Amino acid sequence: MEGMAYGAGKAGGAFDPITFVQQPNTILRIVSWLFAIVIFGSIANEGYVNRPDEVEEHCIFNRNQNACNYAVGMGTLAFLSCLAFLALDVYFPQISSVKDRKKAVLADVGVSAFWSFMWFVGFCLLANQWQVSKHEDNPLREGGDAARAAITFSFFSIFTWAGLSFLAYKRYLLGADSALFSTDYTDPSQDAGAAPYSAFSAADELASPGAGGGGGGGEGSGSYQQANGTDAFGGSAGYQRQDY
Repeated sequence: MEGMAYGAGKAGGAFDPITFVQQPNTILRIVSWLFAIVIFGSIANEGYVNRPDEVEEHCIFNRNQNACNYAVGMGTLAFLSCLAFLALDVYFPQISSVKDRKKAVLADVGVSAFWSFMWFVGFCLLANQWQVSKHEDNPLREGGDAARAAITFSFFSIFTWAGLSFLAYKRYLLGADSALFSTDYTDPSQDAGAAPYSAFSAADELASPGAGGGGGGGEGSGSYQQANGTDAFGGSAGYQRQDY
């Protein structure tokens, strides 16, 4: 797009919240943020159960504490990451430096791809541990809905974060419009296509104020004639001494 740099116009424009919310990357980021809340909220509230004859609670995923810790930890970090990049998306049009915009877009590509991979690992871990969970560890099947919600939204998060990475990569491919965001300066004297300045030579003479008429005498009409000192101060036009 003309006048755009990595998906945004020149810095200093007014912020439009409606347009911002309608952008695909904003929608996906909000959805990923909600998914992260569901995942760590489900595990933190209902992800720990115990047998009827026990007091201590264990992780609902096959009593594997690492599975619950992974889901809660990744959900919390993904939640904070979404907030950070939402703030960056709001501030992004105000960044005037093309290099800084490029760094922000590349960071978005890398972080989003990282979270997509991490949620793939989390989905595989939670699904596997839920599958091998023993019925006697949770005879009342408490927290089953929370466990399935965490698994489901971990799976969905793979694609939302992958979509964010893809959209950020498209913004990176857009680059910057050289007409408005060029960082290279070319000296006109070094530009081969530019017409060089012509040097002043002695042959270029200034036109005499009185040489426009037909009487030019023996000299060319375009030459400048310096007035003689005696003519300049002599005669009726010169300064005359007064005798007292």
